[in-house]
Amino acid sequence: MGKFNRKDHWEQIYSTKSPSEVSWYQPTPETSLSLIQSIGIPKDARIIDIGGGDSLLVDHLLDEGYSNLTVLDISAKAIQRAQKRLGDRSKMVNWIVSDVVSFKPEVEYDLWHDRATFHFLTEENEISQYLLTANRGLSQKGYLVVGTFSENGPKKCSGIEVRQYSERSMTKHFQTYFDRIKCILEDHLTPSGNIQNFIFCSFKR
Repeated sequence: MGKFNRKDHWEQIYSTKSPSEVSWYQPTPETSLSLIQSIGIPKDARIIDIGGGDSLLVDHLLDEGYSNLTVLDISAKAIQRAQKRLGDRSKMVNWIVSDVVSFKPEVEYDLWHDRATFHFLTEENEISQYLLTANRGLSQKGYLVVGTFSENGPKKCSGIEVRQYSERSMTKHFQTYFDRIKCILEDHLTPSGNIQNFIFCSFKR
């Protein structure tokens, strides 16, 4: 059996499933929006959405007047779908096709948002690289908002294994570079009617 290719996997997912068929679909990403708003960054702050794919978060941030947005995803297909959905507004967003593990930030961001990418990193070296990249890619007063499966969440998603996290384990992983602000739990209702429990944590440099 060949080595798992993460990029090929996600290109296949986004080539065969509609936006409302994937488990992470949210018409309104209320928890992410609430945590971003609670941080109080200005509307021209640099925000990057890690694994944003064709998530609707960028639409809502544009609606609220945020003007310096970047979306990163491993899948070119996912980004193409988001660009098509946004139409002319897609020109207001910086789009990056990259695996976050190999991402080399060229600017410093004020806020790093990630809902449902971190838990797909199951190897310790990938987790360490993710944290190092986030540290290098954030400004001196930067913030992170990270949503991942909780200890009561799924053990697999989209056919592959994931990691589960608690407030304690999230704090332990991120404390090398960041201070925890708060963590909250969220039940996410999937399009198929299942409940997935997430933990969202916000951090600051």
